[in-house]
Amino acid sequence: MEKSLTTAHLYTISFAHLNHPIVMMRYDHPWSEDTLCLVPVSAGYPSPADDYLEGSLDLNQHLITHPTATFFVRVAGESMREAGIHSGDVLIVDRALTPSDGSVVIAVVNGELTVKRLSKRHGTLMLVPENQQYPPLPITETTAFEVWGVVTYVIHRVDRRPGGASP
Repeated sequence: MEKSLTTAHLYTISFAHLNHPIVMMRYDHPWSEDTLCLVPVSAGYPSPADDYLEGSLDLNQHLITHPTATFFVRVAGESMREAGIHSGDVLIVDRALTPSDGSVVIAVVNGELTVKRLSKRHGTLMLVPENQQYPPLPITETTAFEVWGVVTYVIHRVDRRPGGASP
C-alpha cells in the first residue's frame, strides 16, 4: 500500500451560543481511518482569506515537486540547529534538484549519511554545519562523497513553551 502525505479537509461551523466558530479538519490517511479534529478559531473581524478557503489541502501538491525523486529522512543530532533543523525533524529531500553553493543537502561521506550546507570556500568544497560546536568538513579527492539530494522542507513540531521545554 502506498503511503503519502496527509490531505486535510477544512470545514467551518458557527454556533450561536459560542463566541467563536469551530474549524473541523478531517485527515485522510490511506493507511488508517479518517480522523476528525475540532479547533477553536478566534472570533473578531472576518478574515479576507475566508473568501479563498479551499475544500482540502494536499500537502503533496505543496511540498513535493518531483514525487518519484523525493524521499524523507529523520534527523539525528544538532549540527544544523541554527538552520532550524533539529534532532527528530523529518526532512523532505529531492534527488531531482541540482545542489548548488548554499544548498542544504543529504550527503554520504565515507559511508555515513549527514545533513549539511554545501559550500565552496577558497576553491574547496565543504559541508558546513549550522552549529558552531561542529567544524566544517572539507571534501578532498580522498573523501568518499556523494550528494543524495537537496533538502527542500523541514517538518517539525512547534515548541509549546519558550525555550523548547515540553509539557
